[in-house]
Amino acid sequence: MKYTTIALAALAMLSTAAHAAPAMMSTEWTAQACDAWNKDATLTDGLSDQWIKNNRDRGYKIIHLYRTDCGEATQTELKIADKNGKAMCVYGGAVQNTKMDHAVDYTMHATTERWNEMGAGEYGPMKAMMFGRLKFTGPKMEAMGVMGPFGAFLQLPGKIPGDQACPAK
Repeated sequence: MKYTTIALAALAMLSTAAHAAPAMMSTEWTAQACDAWNKDATLTDGLSDQWIKNNRDRGYKIIHLYRTDCGEATQTELKIADKNGKAMCVYGGAVQNTKMDHAVDYTMHATTERWNEMGAGEYGPMKAMMFGRLKFTGPKMEAMGVMGPFGAFLQLPGKIPGDQACPAK
């Protein structure tokens, strides 16, 4: 009986570890963010007009994101493309496009605390940018023209479970 209890406790610990959420903004988390993007009409439809078309005729836009306190080396990537008139995420994971064109692409980072606040909907993109809580490189005027979808994007950290430990580099 004693060995059965120990075995069951060990099995429960292994099961919990196997189902633990990936680190927020890790490659695994970013793949889940890509899926969540595609399920959010505010993003897929709200960015389907001018935003997705501003892509230098490449057919896609790139978003790099990371947690400032975890370091720039932990950046991950979302690739957004026009698919059947919708702004769809076609890739989420490790950085594939190292050369960014910030006339059309975005790099965003904030501390873990700030990503959590934005993810919880405590404030939106305007306050995040104005108070320097979200560091942002990219077409700022374009982003200001799509505040609703931008706000939905910033809430992804609140929708996707993520461990607060820094992702592996």
